[in-house]
Amino acid sequence: MLIMLSDGAGLTSRQAATVLARTGHQVEALCPRGLSLCRMTRHVRRVHDVPAVGRDPFGWLGASLAVAERRGADVLLAVQEQVAVMALEQDRIEAAGLATAVPSFPALAQVQDKVSAYRTLDRIGVPQPPSVIAASAAELVEAAGQAGTAGPGRPVFVKTPIGTASAGVRRVGSQADLRQLVADYESLGVFAGSGSVLVQQPVAGPLMMVQAVFAAGALVAFHGCERVREGTSGGASHKLGRRLPDVREHMARLGAALKWHGALSADVILGPDGPCFIDINPRLVEPANALASGVDLTGALVEVALTGTARPQPDAAPGVRTHQLLLAVLGAAQHGRRRDVARELAGAALHRGSYRGSREELTPARGDLLGPVPVTVAGLAALAWPSIWRQFVGGSAGAYSLTPAAWSELTKAAQACTAAS
Repeated sequence: MLIMLSDGAGLTSRQAATVLARTGHQVEALCPRGLSLCRMTRHVRRVHDVPAVGRDPFGWLGASLAVAERRGADVLLAVQEQVAVMALEQDRIEAAGLATAVPSFPALAQVQDKVSAYRTLDRIGVPQPPSVIAASAAELVEAAGQAGTAGPGRPVFVKTPIGTASAGVRRVGSQADLRQLVADYESLGVFAGSGSVLVQQPVAGPLMMVQAVFAAGALVAFHGCERVREGTSGGASHKLGRRLPDVREHMARLGAALKWHGALSADVILGPDGPCFIDINPRLVEPANALASGVDLTGALVEVALTGTARPQPDAAPGVRTHQLLLAVLGAAQHGRRRDVARELAGAALHRGSYRGSREELTPARGDLLGPVPVTVAGLAALAWPSIWRQFVGGSAGAYSLTPAAWSELTKAAQACTAAS
């Protein structure tokens, strides 16, 4: 079976490609020209050039459907922000003879942007940190002040509605930070029209990354892992599989309320009073730790795409450690220290420190001679020029990020369709 991945640049697409290829599928990917992790693996037969979804979502879809038809693909699998236009144009995808598993657009719109997601979780009763929606610069200043940014050690996080890979999230820890943020938002027109931001208080505790697959609102696969170490730009360089029954229950309730179909992921803080949901992603996120723990999220998503349902998978075995050396190397380079980059490379090679008993989840070498290429290239480049980490991170995220302009275009199209019907 030929499975076309909606993205070829990001971490999730690279992990999903490895999982799918090892189970016998042929895998190809869609990606704008430029940096692409899926171009550096034998698990992806070919990467096809398409427009960036953030610049032209409907252009991306048209080009992608043309590629899928030409290549005879069976499944178009959403592994990044392209899920938004795929949800809106499900009928067009199915008319092209492609199977897919994506939620309805009304369901997706309830969690796609951070402000809507906050309102949705609040309505359903899923726990979140104390938060305020600010619809103007004055409301932002008031909300941040009430949360305690005037005092030491009392930061808040301010989130614009659309932002991928930690983009659009700003930590405000002082009045100077707040003044700068207000100035930036005013210059960018963040509050123009009906614009608003989410002001969220921090919660102390470890970060959990949770992923789930649903079939028409029924939870069929779930996994949770802890971000043990942070890599570049907030990504998880090291993970530990965890059993999270309370979080699973909240995810099941959210998926049922939205009648969710496809993949749904979240970031959750395990605070002193229990779990707090801080972010929702309406897509698959980095499924390798789940597979190592006994839950095949990618396979479940393919099964839902092909049949509309899937056999429920058993709970994962907790305690499995995995890592992404590429993120650890780039994270060390982000701090500008060559010796830290060298330490990460040596630790992974010798299986010591945080790499002891841990499996590589992003670029495994087994069965893939090209697998180590991204880490080798990034490691050598970071040793020579630590600041080059920005090129690796910015280039990949730009290929799949849904921009505010693209999201506005999709929502307007949805509204026009609703009015016409």
